[in-house]
Amino acid sequence: MNISSVVAKVKPEDLEASIKRLQEIPSCEYHLHDELGRIILTLEAESLNEEVKILKAIEATQGVLSAEMIYSYSEEELELERQKLTQSPNVPEMLCDENLDANTILYSGSVANQLEE
Repeated sequence: MNISSVVAKVKPEDLEASIKRLQEIPSCEYHLHDELGRIILTLEAESLNEEVKILKAIEATQGVLSAEMIYSYSEEELELERQKLTQSPNVPEMLCDENLDANTILYSGSVANQLEE
């Protein structure tokens, strides 16, 4: 599942009509707008390709001047990154323990120094 936020821009005089049109797009949810014609939407899609199709539908909606994806979350990508972390030889085994209480972890190093290496 992919969830993304989109900011669409319309002319202020087209605001109400544009919001109605955007609300008709499947998997597109309207949240709020301002008097300058900026509209906040979220998209839900099963894949990146579907997400792009919805964004293109928003861009093609009558009255929409522009539409920009601001944030995107993908469960698939999250799972891939989790797998990389758990399989990495650089991650201590204890950090892969789901029962580990984070309050018991002591760290006395420097993140800044680690990033420079």
